Amino acid sequence: MKSLKKIELHLHLEGAAPLGLIRALAAEKHHDISRIFDENGAYAYRDFKDFLRVYEAATSVLTTPRDYARLLAEVLAECAEQGAIYAELFVSPEFCGGADLPAWRDYLAAMEEAATQAERDGIASRAVLTCIRHFGPERARKTAICAAETSGGWVAGLGIGGAEDAGELGDFAWAFDCAREAGLGLTAHAGEWRGPESIRDALALGVTRIGHGIRAVEDAQLLRDLAEREITLEVCPGSNVALGLVPGWAAHPIARLADAGVRVTVSTDDPPFFHTSLSQEYQRLADAFGWAEAEFRQMNLWAADAAFCDQTTRTRLRKDLT
Repeated sequence: MKSLKKIELHLHLEGAAPLGLIRALAAEKHHDISRIFDENGAYAYRDFKDFLRVYEAATSVLTTPRDYARLLAEVLAECAEQGAIYAELFVSPEFCGGADLPAWRDYLAAMEEAATQAERDGIASRAVLTCIRHFGPERARKTAICAAETSGGWVAGLGIGGAEDAGELGDFAWAFDCAREAGLGLTAHAGEWRGPESIRDALALGVTRIGHGIRAVEDAQLLRDLAEREITLEVCPGSNVALGLVPGWAAHPIARLADAGVRVTVSTDDPPFFHTSLSQEYQRLADAFGWAEAEFRQMNLWAADAAFCDQTTRTRLRKDLT
């Protein structure tokens, strides 16, 4: 599956950090994070709340623009190794200088340099700046301002992640309005832990994509709406299985979503946390549903259409996929 050209739209930059890099940075900074690993050296967490705690602990060793440039270079190299020709990464200014705009500019400059080099090496990328839902709407405003003030280059979108049970998506309308006025693409995590109503709340913010969105299968009218509006779902099957949202690959609703005419794409979310890779996701879907190159090509063409990139890049991606 590595040889199949792929586009990944839902990848958290910090969550994709190779374990070796996180351990190396912790050692360099004399930062003891041993408690977040199990006896085999993998991330150890009990449930989603604990996953967020471990995620933030791992992120705590990333403290400088140089750290983030190093991180991005390694993550994009791994994406390319898995056959990706384009990736969009969720990046939170909260972790890059506390969402302070001048500090964010420093982090961004370092990451843009790494992204430019990676594109020379064959993989293009863009950043989707991400509000942290459980940090609240006021802090989300700072992230939106960072996004709006640095849009137009590598920064191409705004999203929201974090704990779905924290507040209501409508509370973050200001942040999404700010990003929309700046011409940024919009996406939101929804329909993962909460039901179909959370997807409707995300749509009310004006998003064109939904992160996860798998619980749309519970609402026939919503499925029709998603299909008719050509809303793209950033589906992360391995993440859903690992977190216990579905009992196994054969039970994953991605096939039912596709059969209903919904545009689905395949991503890894936080691959080291879920013991997966982009190629493994494709292989497991092929094993579970009998999907082959034609089905995966269509999903990647949908991903190209939904990407928050410029038209020149989109045209090149579609050409490469066909």
